[in-house]
This record gives sequence, structure tokens and C-alpha cells, in this order.
Amino acid sequence: MERVILHSDCNCFYASVECLYHPELRDKPVAVGGDVEHRHGIILTKNYIAKKYGVKTGEALWQAKQKCPDLVILPPNYSRYLRFSQMARKIYLDYTDQVEPFGLDECWLDITGSSRKGDGMAIAQEISGRIKSELGITVSIGVSYNKIFAKLGSDYKKPDAITRIGRDNFKEIAWPLDAGDLLYVGHATQRKLTAYGVHTIGDIASTPEYLLKSWFGKWGSVLYCFANGHDISPVAKYDDTVSIKSIGNSTTTPRDLTCDEDAKIILYVLADSVARRLRQQGLKGRVVGISVRDNGLCSFTRQHKLQNYTNITKEIAQAGLELFRQNYHWQQPVRSLGISISDLTGDSVSTQTDLFSDETQRERKEHLDSAMDWLKQRFGTHVVQPAILLKDQQLSGLDPIHDNTIHPVGYF
Repeated sequence: MERVILHSDCNCFYASVECLYHPELRDKPVAVGGDVEHRHGIILTKNYIAKKYGVKTGEALWQAKQKCPDLVILPPNYSRYLRFSQMARKIYLDYTDQVEPFGLDECWLDITGSSRKGDGMAIAQEISGRIKSELGITVSIGVSYNKIFAKLGSDYKKPDAITRIGRDNFKEIAWPLDAGDLLYVGHATQRKLTAYGVHTIGDIASTPEYLLKSWFGKWGSVLYCFANGHDISPVAKYDDTVSIKSIGNSTTTPRDLTCDEDAKIILYVLADSVARRLRQQGLKGRVVGISVRDNGLCSFTRQHKLQNYTNITKEIAQAGLELFRQNYHWQQPVRSLGISISDLTGDSVSTQTDLFSDETQRERKEHLDSAMDWLKQRFGTHVVQPAILLKDQQLSGLDPIHDNTIHPVGYF
């Protein structure tokens, strides 16, 4: 039986929710952005009126204001968005238990065996109508036989639209699209593809797989699979996706970072918040990842697997800093940094010892971190800090425990 996969994407999610609470703004250009005073000043999302002025997600607030002087910028309210996200998922769960979130505002649904009989387009139309009438916002939905084309469908036409991409029409709809429209073709990958004369998804599909592998390694095979509609990855059951899979924080820095010392301060601040949350949850992790965005808005992520599971602040920070130094060479200043840890397990996990590690010293670090957690919980995040953070208090003055950035989960 041919699978029927939907991808539902809430249109201009943060801005749409805010306009529900501020109906007087519905006919005005609206954006949700960070705190200008602390330079957390980028556009997180905007409504379609602001989009007509050329306002773009990810650009600085001052740049957006230059394009649209009447732009209304509202601060983010993540608890409000989380509540609407949960309400949308409850609607999806009326049709299938295979609901896989991709961030707060997007979900894949496998409705192949749905008890609500009907073809994919009919169910998509019903879901779209319910979201509009019950939540007051709109969604764009892609209907396909795999997850990649379903997402392309939801992006193809916005807002409040439904697009079917099937085996009979994907070459006409998907292949003419820009290569950057394919999931996980970021700026760097697209630049490399362009250098090889590959400009569209169809160009990727027609490039021999061995060539793509020679350019991108294993990732080349993934791109070939995605572009040709060969993706068979399942939509996870909702109960399998709600457990904690990673913990992370990122921030737009108070000023552009220009050297390793600047990056070290931010990574230590973020690693402290990540490690504290690990300890609060009784968890340890083994895969440390970083995300880096320069002031040209080009970004990348890298990750590294540690020898042992950890929730020690210093170990997580040092692993993140090592990743950063290996992968960033200061072609441009850095605007945003993030650090995360995954491959999580309970904090009672046993440790693999070797001749070169001092487990007694590691235990002392764990006890010291726990003692500092108690002090910070009682007297505030900045009551005790490592000396490195005293070098630049503008950078180290962040409090990411109380100012989380919510990231989408990874496709894989």
C-alpha cells in the first residue's frame, strides 16, 4: 500500500499567535524578535504583510526597520507558542498516532492507516479547517508518499494552502525548485553545488550518485535519495518523540564575537546552563554539538562523541570549544553560538575507566557543580562564576537558564 504522508506547517507561527492576542495588529506589519537592548536583535518570524516589505527571518531588527519603518516588533512568548503547538498536535492525533514534530510549528503525519477514511487531500483539508476554526491560525500542508516531498509541498504554496506531490507529478513540481529548497541543503552545500553547476533539485536528481558522494561523502547519497523521491524514512509515533533526546541552548551574542577568547566565554555560559539542566533531569550525555552563525547569517553545526557520558560543565564547555576551534577560522565575526548534548542516559550510568582519566577528579567536579547549582538556584545565576567569565561581563552577563532558545529537532 502506498504511504500517505502529510507535513503540516503553521504559517508565520509566532506572529500569527501574537496577532490573536493583539487583534488591532492584524492589518499591520508584525514581527517577533529578540531584545534590542541586549543585541538579541534578529527577526524570528514575521507576518505576510511584513514579508511584502522584504523583511526576512534571521536579519537584524535595525535592518528590518529600515525596510519597514512601521514594523511592529513584539518580544517572543515561548510558553504561549508551546501551548498552541500542543493544541495543534492534539488535532493531528485525532487522525493518527504517527505524528512526528519538526520544531514547534511543523509536524509530519502518516495517515496511511488512518481510521478517518478518505484520501490524503480530503484529510488535509479537514485538518486545515479544524486548525483555522479551533485555533484561529492557518497551516500549509503538503501531501505525498514520503516525508521529504511532503515538506516540499507545505513550503510550495503559502499561506493556508494544500499541495500534493505524488509519483505522477513530482518531476514537474519538485525538480524545477531551487536546490536550496531541499531539506538540509544549507548555504554552504548550495554554494558547493552551484560551483559544480547544480542549481535545482532536478539537477541533484540527475547527477550520478557517485559524483555526489565524491563531493559530499555519505551525505551525497542522502541528497540523491531525497531529490529522486526515494526517501522511505518512517514517521515516528508521537509517544516515541516526546522524550528528551537532547538539551541545548543558543544565543545571539550581545556583540559580534571576533576571537577564540570571545567564543570561549559564550560557550562556557551556555555549557553551564546545559549541564545544570542535565543534572536537574538526572541525565548525562555523550555527543556534544555546536551551532555557529556569522554576521553574514551563514551557519553550520558540528558534533563530537565523547569517551564517557558526562554532565560536568567544564567537560561540555571544553568539548564545544575544541569543536569551534577545529571548524571556525574567523572569516567573519560570529553573531550567534549554541551548544547542545545528546545521546542521553541516566546519570547512574557506569563509566569506562582507562589509564589516562582520573575518575576521582571527575567525581569531585560533579560534586562541585552540584554545590554551585544549589547556590545559583538560591542566589541567582551569576553568584559564582569561573574566572574566564570575569574578563568580559558584557558577554558573560547572559542568563540562558531563563532565556532559552527553542530549536527544531533533527530530521534524523
